[in-house]
Amino acid sequence: MNRCQFVEDHQRRFGVKRLCDILGIARSSFYYWRRTAPARAARQAADERLAARIRKAHRDSDGTYGAPRVTAELRDEGGQNVNHKRVARIMRAIGLQGVRLRRRHRTTVPDVAAVKAPDLIGRDFTAEAPNTKYVGDITCLSV
Repeated sequence: MNRCQFVEDHQRRFGVKRLCDILGIARSSFYYWRRTAPARAARQAADERLAARIRKAHRDSDGTYGAPRVTAELRDEGGQNVNHKRVARIMRAIGLQGVRLRRRHRTTVPDVAAVKAPDLIGRDFTAEAPNTKYVGDITCLSV
């Protein structure tokens, strides 16, 4: 429940001005929210209709298509022209996502027969004086 809905529900008992002051919202914002309620309801209904079309296109692809391909499918079948951002938003809302096929990049292949480097400092990294122990670290940093 948002704050404007709370004001709408309790306005008869406490008044719009008092509730808006307590909740920290402008009265004009409440009245704008109330005035635009039919448009929001219409958009939600349109999104639900579009969600059904998205589910069908996603199901027809065996769950592999993501938002760009689903958008292309919806455009190919005709009807309402949709934006890929809207399709992505609705897919996120209904919990659908495409399959990501990514090849794993293996940077190092260890030689099992190679001799391991000895631990010359015995995992003791404290030094009594400067320049007596040197330790290095080879870390693979993503570029």
